[in-house]
Amino acid sequence: MAHRRVTVFGGSGFIGRHLVQRLAADGATVRVAVRDPERALFLKPMGDVGQIVPMRADLRDEARVSAAVAGSQAVINLVGILYETRHHGFADIHYRGAERVAQAARAAGVERLVQVSAIGAGPHAPSAYARSKAAGEAAVLKAFPEATIVRPSVVFGPEDDFFNRFAALARLLPALPVFGCGPPKLVLSGAGAPRLELYGGGGTKFQPVYVGDVAEAIMKILGDPATQGKTYQLGGPRLYSFKALMELVLREIGRRRFLVPVPFFVAEIQAAFLGLLPKPPLTRDQVRLLKSDNVVPDDALTLADLGIEPTAAEVILPTYMDRFRPHGRWSAERQA
Repeated sequence: MAHRRVTVFGGSGFIGRHLVQRLAADGATVRVAVRDPERALFLKPMGDVGQIVPMRADLRDEARVSAAVAGSQAVINLVGILYETRHHGFADIHYRGAERVAQAARAAGVERLVQVSAIGAGPHAPSAYARSKAAGEAAVLKAFPEATIVRPSVVFGPEDDFFNRFAALARLLPALPVFGCGPPKLVLSGAGAPRLELYGGGGTKFQPVYVGDVAEAIMKILGDPATQGKTYQLGGPRLYSFKALMELVLREIGRRRFLVPVPFFVAEIQAAFLGLLPKPPLTRDQVRLLKSDNVVPDDALTLADLGIEPTAAEVILPTYMDRFRPHGRWSAERQA
């Protein structure tokens, strides 16, 4: 890769650690721009001495953002939040923060800028999260028209917040939720007895993408000038309903649990209370986000356009879900 110095905003996060490792292996000097450099020190052994440099850079601080991009040939912005707090709102981070990075990159003469957004981003989306992501994309492209936008679906891997969260719940609770199911219906068949349909289509649809594939996609984008100004939407090789994902979790960790259909109106009531917690497991805005399927549109540029074959969740989950099994790794070996 021609870029000798790369700044990665949010480089200590889930996607960031995989990307930083690849950048260092490719010979780049990497500035990891984060709010708390102490929490990024674990990245330094991924490169040679002095190759990976954590530095303080809050996206709300224009001077620090400018200092973080100065002298870099490429900038990647990975910063995002899943819920708002008193100090950090979606507009602050996804819109104004992204805009500030793009403006600083343009002023510093940066060659390449990659803005990581999310599938479902749109100015008229029901979710404030998705609207703020769209506003950030627009602001980035206005300031830096050659920027490349990356929109991943739900990202999975060893440190993910999706499979790990539901596997942990399955270890503690007798049931897992299936969000987005309609009300139960009595289905009448021609010759057989009527049956009660609890799950409908199985709830919201997802296309989970492996974190390694997302990091590799960004590497490919940085190395190919033809990707400038384009938007890539990244998903895995399979579509799953929410119900299918819960079944996948239970199958992988070797546990039996009830699957409880949760219509959106019930989820909204739950979120009204859970959203009051300091680290809410569910918010009303996330429920609005769940009302739209999280899949790659048919006409989008994808991993395939970057020469990457997407990795299936079934291949990666066994590498990090052992700890949720009843007897850890040993139960997997007994079943083998």
